[in-house]
Amino acid sequence: MRPLTADSLRGVWATLLLPLNADDSLDFTRLELEAEALSTSAVDGLYAHGTAGEFQTLTEDEFDQINAILAAAGKPFQIGASHPSAQVQLSRAERAAKLAPGAIQVIAPDWLPLNDAELLSFFRRVAEVAGDVPLVFYNPPHAKTAVGPQQLRELAEAVPTLIGLKTAGGDKAWFDEASKSGLAIFVPGHFLASMSLLGAHGSYSNVAALSPDGAVRTARDLDVERRIAEFFAGHVAPLQKIGLSNPALDKFLAAVGDWADVGTRVRWPMQSATAEQVEAAKPAARRLLPELFQDSW
Repeated sequence: MRPLTADSLRGVWATLLLPLNADDSLDFTRLELEAEALSTSAVDGLYAHGTAGEFQTLTEDEFDQINAILAAAGKPFQIGASHPSAQVQLSRAERAAKLAPGAIQVIAPDWLPLNDAELLSFFRRVAEVAGDVPLVFYNPPHAKTAVGPQQLRELAEAVPTLIGLKTAGGDKAWFDEASKSGLAIFVPGHFLASMSLLGAHGSYSNVAALSPDGAVRTARDLDVERRIAEFFAGHVAPLQKIGLSNPALDKFLAAVGDWADVGTRVRWPMQSATAEQVEAAKPAARRLLPELFQDSW
């Protein structure tokens, strides 16, 4: 596809979640069906290998097979090259670039925090192997290397192909400073409506895990955002409290939404949500958030 730019990177993007067999192997048939369902949805594009995509668990063969499915889905797409190892990430970025995605997502190598010079060196080297394919920086709150707005500006100036940021966002002061970088700023789906008013440009959306079409339809609806928070408080926060990971929570949301056969299983040793937890949440989701599910009525 045509490379994205900081101006064209916009909207609600949905991730590929990994359907797993009982032995933790990937079920590529179910993955293809999931990609097909997303390709006919209203989301602006697809991506793979974020946190919800369990990127750190993948073999390199699995990474490549998932990318082939993603690229064939017929939707604008981005590939995450993320991995705790800089060397593995560099190899993934080089292979991903050959599929001509709209962008490649990367994280800061994540065993030890990087100093400013190391982070810049990392981005320059990845940009070199990615060539004409631009980069999106995924910097979640749990990252070892926390990057503030001033450093974002410096990175954007030094690496012209860096076009976007995937982040938890912040308050108005944070957005005012971060926007000076010129990067497209993407925030979590359940904050998109309110953070759009502060300067966010889109979301790699956890709400799309619950309902791809609904996430697009309600992306700017503050009242729906308030009710999403109510649903999360009742059915997602308790799972976080007992230690479920973000991939487990996104698969839980997909099971509640029931738009594809993803399943709740996450790769060992992570804990999965149960069928009972999913069934308990389904009525509340549809009662609180009918706008997300009207396509299935």
